[in-house]
Amino acid sequence: MASVGRLSTKDSVLFLCDMQEKFRPNIFQFNNIVSNAARLLQASRVLGIPPILTEQYPKGLGPTVPELGAEGLAAHAKTCFTMMIDVVEKELQALGNPKQAILCGIEAHACIACTTFDLLERGIEVHIVADAVSSRSQTDRLFALSRLKQSGAYLTTTEAVLLQLVQDAKHPNFKEIQRLLAHPSPDTGLLGFFSAM
Repeated sequence: MASVGRLSTKDSVLFLCDMQEKFRPNIFQFNNIVSNAARLLQASRVLGIPPILTEQYPKGLGPTVPELGAEGLAAHAKTCFTMMIDVVEKELQALGNPKQAILCGIEAHACIACTTFDLLERGIEVHIVADAVSSRSQTDRLFALSRLKQSGAYLTTTEAVLLQLVQDAKHPNFKEIQRLLAHPSPDTGLLGFFSAM
């Protein structure tokens, strides 16, 4: 049967891409993107999903922003656009080669796109959290999401990911995840994209 893209806690990894200080003033909807990614990171800790964090040239672009809540995570420095650098490849192997990647961060048309292509080529199912991904330009962001969908990635939202991961109100961690859903995700400018599809 063809994959329908059902997320599973036991075979997923959360990719947190380059949400750094110097990007703050330039990325469309930066604060909301980071806020949604922070909820995903909190959920990953509750549900035992391993997170992987990268930083693009941190010497020039600064550290990961504190509001992501990534203290204690090793940030893998990179200069290439893909997150699939050697140290990340080794981390995935150590995790038993997860089959699903939940991807958020910036920029949609650069590092998110290159990471998605590399993951898909390795046979890993990619779930791009559209309201936790952005670019400097809304045009680049929306066309990147469209392009990545054409390549076989699943587009989803923060709340949809959280609910799919628990699947049932009887899940032992449901109350903790429900607290992360107390406030709906802010509008990050995606509605026009879907009305044009």
